Amino acid sequence: MSELQNMREGQTYNCLDQKLTDLRALAFLTLHEFNNEIDAQKRAELLKKLGASVSTTSHIAPPLEMSYGCHLSLGQQSYINSGAIILDNAQVSIGDNVMIGPRVQVYTAAHSLDADKRIAGDEIAKPVTIKDKVWIGGGVIILPGVTINEGAIVGAGSVVTKDVPSYARVAGNPATLMAKK
Repeated sequence: MSELQNMREGQTYNCLDQKLTDLRALAFLTLHEFNNEIDAQKRAELLKKLGASVSTTSHIAPPLEMSYGCHLSLGQQSYINSGAIILDNAQVSIGDNVMIGPRVQVYTAAHSLDADKRIAGDEIAKPVTIKDKVWIGGGVIILPGVTINEGAIVGAGSVVTKDVPSYARVAGNPATLMAKK
């Protein structure tokens, strides 16, 4: 099995693999073009070229950084503000009517805690899911394997380390449920 297949199946893979390195290089070059393209429709085509699935009714403001570009799906009427970093080693699924603030970071890759394995390139990727009607404030960091359920709100600057229930409001580092008034 290839390292790409291992990565996509949630198995440990070697992030130093040449094929993965080449895919990241292609993403870097394509996103450089994306980030310097004025026409929104042409930017959308560049993302499709990488394999991303982005609704024509959604918008991603440059600049955008991604690992691979091929593991992103973005539903209808959603907006990703400028400066997003989406490390899409695993699938990043973003639903409909989602608002994502500036400089949000979505991580799917997790390195080994064992130093020798980490140096050797051992990595695992866990998907991130952001369901419909979610609002994520600026500067939020979302860690691997997290699901943010429908209608949730994540306060600016939060670090989301675990799943967020539907219609919950969370904030802080780590993000915790906010008390209802």
